[in-house]
Amino acid sequence: MLTPDVDATAQARPVEEGAPTPDLGRTGAAMDSARGRSAGVTTLTVLALLYTLYFARPFLLPIVVALLLSFLFSPLVRALARFKIRPPVSAGLIILGLLGTVGFVGYELSGPVQGWASSAPQTFATAQARIHEVLKPFERASQTAAQVEDAAGAVGGPETAQEVVVRQPSLIARIFGTTQKFLVAAMEVLILLYFLLAAGDLFLQKLIKVLPNLRDKQKAVEIARKTEASISTYLLTTFAITFTEGVVVALAMWALGMPNPLLWGAMVVVLEFIPYLGALIMTAILTLAALTVYDTIGQALLVPGVFLGINIIQGNFVSPALMGHRLALNPVALLVGLTFWFWIWGLPGAFIAVPLLATFKIFCDHIESLAAVGEFLGERDRGERRAVIR
Repeated sequence: MLTPDVDATAQARPVEEGAPTPDLGRTGAAMDSARGRSAGVTTLTVLALLYTLYFARPFLLPIVVALLLSFLFSPLVRALARFKIRPPVSAGLIILGLLGTVGFVGYELSGPVQGWASSAPQTFATAQARIHEVLKPFERASQTAAQVEDAAGAVGGPETAQEVVVRQPSLIARIFGTTQKFLVAAMEVLILLYFLLAAGDLFLQKLIKVLPNLRDKQKAVEIARKTEASISTYLLTTFAITFTEGVVVALAMWALGMPNPLLWGAMVVVLEFIPYLGALIMTAILTLAALTVYDTIGQALLVPGVFLGINIIQGNFVSPALMGHRLALNPVALLVGLTFWFWIWGLPGAFIAVPLLATFKIFCDHIESLAAVGEFLGERDRGERRAVIR
């Protein structure tokens, strides 16, 4: 039985001469103070929030998406109210417009998607053969290293190992299960979006009614209006930028002779909502597709090169000019937010990470006590850039 080796004569002494003697009483008092209790409660609250966001994903994700879409379409509901169209009617028209747009786009892209899916095995086989030609020297080196490792293992003697086979659901079961969950979540988003738009300013009116004094009521209305307008502007600007980039990419793919240019443009519009990662995924897909179309590696690499050029122009010139400093986000904070929401909610979280981060920044910009957080999330302004250059 093991017994700890403890020096019974040891005493608490300062590490260096002249340093104060450790006082456990002061440490305990600090832990029992209001500040110590507040730090502990804050830590537990943050952990509880993270666990709630992770485990309540099926419940919270449709609500968050519906709220973001309500921010986008609420100004349209108020604009239609000026023409004597009541919010329930205008909300129904917006939902029908969304369904019609999605249905039309899906119908137009169904042919290219079906053709690309049917030729996917041949496409991947051809791309793999082309990549194999490029990576042949590296594979030879890897084979040599594997032979050396096998020879060393043979000298050490044979070893028996058990093979564990993990049974996974079939591809059809995965697709059916994913499609079913997606349709259920989409229906939840549409139903909740309708009620949010049909309610109009009901929640704001209730909030104003609950607030005690007139100053708080006016502040609440001001924050709500400015936040909603800023978020609507951000979402519309982002969609306009990604849509324009998709059109430019589709025209570029058509000029380069790539099949299904509309499909590539639509994929750009969708994937560009995921910063950094969306461009990488699109580059990989275009590279694989181009390897099956062109005869030489140089011609094939021209396709992802053109896309990266368009993406760099969009990210470094178009977006900063249209977004401005007030709506632009700090790249470091953007990457951290993207990683966080991807970790919490997976791929859907990656799609809504930027709108959520922008919403939080805009909200902080209108709250005096949170203005520092909003400033941290934003990009450098002109004065800060001049200071860095100097």
